[in-house]
Amino acid sequence: MESYKVLFVCSEIHPYLPESAISNVCKMLPPAIQDKGFEIRTFMPKFGGVNERRNQLHEVIRLSGLNLVINESDHPLIIKVASISSARMQIYFIDNDDYFQRKTMYHDEKGVFFNDNDERTIFFARGVLETVRKLRWSPDIVHCHGWFTFPTAFYMRKAFKDDPLYADSKIILSFYDEAFDDEFSDDFKKKALTDGVRMRDLDLMMNHNYTDLMKLCINYADGIALASPEVSREFVDYAENTGKFVLEHKAEGLLSDDYAEFYNNILAKRRRKKKTQKETE
Repeated sequence: MESYKVLFVCSEIHPYLPESAISNVCKMLPPAIQDKGFEIRTFMPKFGGVNERRNQLHEVIRLSGLNLVINESDHPLIIKVASISSARMQIYFIDNDDYFQRKTMYHDEKGVFFNDNDERTIFFARGVLETVRKLRWSPDIVHCHGWFTFPTAFYMRKAFKDDPLYADSKIILSFYDEAFDDEFSDDFKKKALTDGVRMRDLDLMMNHNYTDLMKLCINYADGIALASPEVSREFVDYAENTGKFVLEHKAEGLLSDDYAEFYNNILAKRRRKKKTQKETE
């Protein structure tokens, strides 16, 4: 049986950040999928709440050093790594002094949405894809957990569309109960531009809000998974209307068997497509 590769892109993982729906799934799911014969890599942002000394993070010099240009400013990409020995899992952290030194994730101590959250999610998404390219590791499935990770789908399909490393990769977005009412800055589209990304690719971002971002990223995904019962049906309907696979939430929650079957269903479609192409050559 062919061994497939799954890239987990997570906004938070326990024990690096407090327990939550996302952080618990992202701790338990990757090793469970690995036990089923998949090869895995796992990424998350190095938010300021991650204690580097206690968790023994260290910088990977050979992967660091690249500058990402966002809104005409250079931002150094720093890659750190640590391991969860109990889960037999290594975690890569995307870091940058401008974006990830704050102790809180998306809001300040007074509950105000950071005005550069748009830049932070852009930097993270592009940073993950650049680092995986440096690793020369071609994922069959890219599984994103949490809204902060979702732009990975957009950038993989646009900025990295000509990279053979990602040519056959399938993208899954896991939705949780984490919608926000705030809006990104008015110049979000300008910030999002990079090689391969044009302003018209961002036409769906009319109001620079959560709903627009979700729909934009669904457009570039192959499937969505409902990891919470509170996910808006608007996104489910949108995904189904655009021909995406949908893994519905279950009363007992989604298990590793559910995800593994979902991966295989999406990869089966890829295999059928490849077989058809060979037969027509």
